[in-house]
Amino acid sequence: MDFGLAFSYVFKDPNWLKKIAIISLVALIPIIGQIIVLGWSLEITKRVMNRNPEVLPDLDFGGDLTRGFMAFIISFVYTLPITLFSGLTSIFGTVMTNTGNDEVVLGIFSLVTICLSVFAVIYGIFVGLLLPAAFARYLAKDSIGAAFDFAEVFKMVQLNLGTYFIVLLGSIVAGFIAPMGLIACIIGAMLTYTYSLAVMGHFYGQAYLETTKNKAVIDIPPAA
Repeated sequence: MDFGLAFSYVFKDPNWLKKIAIISLVALIPIIGQIIVLGWSLEITKRVMNRNPEVLPDLDFGGDLTRGFMAFIISFVYTLPITLFSGLTSIFGTVMTNTGNDEVVLGIFSLVTICLSVFAVIYGIFVGLLLPAAFARYLAKDSIGAAFDFAEVFKMVQLNLGTYFIVLLGSIVAGFIAPMGLIACIIGAMLTYTYSLAVMGHFYGQAYLETTKNKAVIDIPPAA
């Protein structure tokens, strides 16, 4: 994998500023804008997977919206356990509040909160490794069902653990870049946010190529 290329390829496109600016403006649309930008970033993934020389795409409102909505569903399902456990933490907090300052209840709540927090961190890393593979399978098969073939997704990551750890690291670095635009207020923040998703989209595509480059396709003729 080429770590630096994921961060530099954007600037090799002669129209990179125009493309990033348009997507950044779309990102200002509540909810739908975020979905479109997610779909746009996965178009980058798809182009890298297909070795398309023009990696940075223009806005395709309908296509990006559809792709982004599918990605949203995939993300929602994979992160559902974290959502459920966060809800449990809130319930325990409400129970503790209603029971006053009982030391036993306070101790139980603290223990449960620590356990759930540790679980959330571990599962968050786990999901961070799985989601790029799930997205890539969805794009490769053009089927959302492929993303939910959990056994295949897990196997894909397990056999290429180093590759997906690099993707996770790259995504974390890109995540640090996203809020830097706050220095230049809202527009700057949206530009760096869009750029960070473009970086992550490239990493996802690279990871898929890395996991499939050594695969030999063998056609076995049917038995006579």
